Amino acid sequence: MSFASPALLATLALVPLVLGVYVLTRRRARRYAVRFPGVATLSPLLPRVSAWRRRLPLALFLAALAVLSLALARPHATVAVPQEQASIVLVSDVSRSMLAEDVEPNRLEAARSAAKRFLDQVPDAARVGIVAFSTEPHTVEPPTDDRGKVGDVLDSLNADGGTATGDALQVALALVDKGPRAKRPPAAILLLSDGETTIGRSPTDVARTAKRKGIPISTVALGTRGATIRTPTGTEIPVPPDPATMRRIAKLSGGRAFQAEDASDLSRIYESLGSRVASKKEQREITAAFAAGGAILLAAAAALGLRATARLP
Repeated sequence: MSFASPALLATLALVPLVLGVYVLTRRRARRYAVRFPGVATLSPLLPRVSAWRRRLPLALFLAALAVLSLALARPHATVAVPQEQASIVLVSDVSRSMLAEDVEPNRLEAARSAAKRFLDQVPDAARVGIVAFSTEPHTVEPPTDDRGKVGDVLDSLNADGGTATGDALQVALALVDKGPRAKRPPAAILLLSDGETTIGRSPTDVARTAKRKGIPISTVALGTRGATIRTPTGTEIPVPPDPATMRRIAKLSGGRAFQAEDASDLSRIYESLGSRVASKKEQREITAAFAAGGAILLAAAAALGLRATARLP
């Protein structure tokens, strides 16, 4: 949180000042109180007010002063707002290693489910596309506001072949690199892969190009190091993820890197990225909210004070 008029935060000094005056007044009242011999007789007839009910109105009044003082300083908060016509391309690895069952029920099904949740999290103003790849990029849906098209592509994916990560990123980059950077709508790429590149161009070279064009690539490395798949002949092949390369892709392009070892990890990452990649941070003034909160606290202090002690705090 920041303040447009931070000098006015000095008004917060009113809070301890008012508290000090209240304490001195109460002590002075007790010091000069006149003893009345009939108090013991009348006390059963007087309403009893607990200590907390006497002090609550004062606490609310002090809180109101503090909140209103903050309102005077014109507070601003950083909020995420949707980027109009932002384009996001999901780049999904569907190589044969995605059949590994270290992520239940297997990597491909977990990725499919998480991607569908991602579609639900992305702001409506964003356009989403998808590039699925194995030995080569073979399924391409350009960014669209029709979530159903992307969902249909996700449902059609099957795992087989090698891992051409760099080629797939190049295709995704071409989908969103439309015109000069200054005039182009904001764009981002989200790469999910479970293994190292086995064929095609270097993904780090594409990441450098994406950086120059202002298109960040966020990466999710899926799977555990001990994972294996079984070939048609029955041979077990290790298929560990390659988080080091994924982190490098993200760093070189200006994106963020994540690692998911189970389906719940993957879902949380996708849900978080759904709102993050299609939004931007802006400073918004929230003075009205503080002023309203202060007014409510002030009214509550007055109401409780009159109810508990027949006087304002």
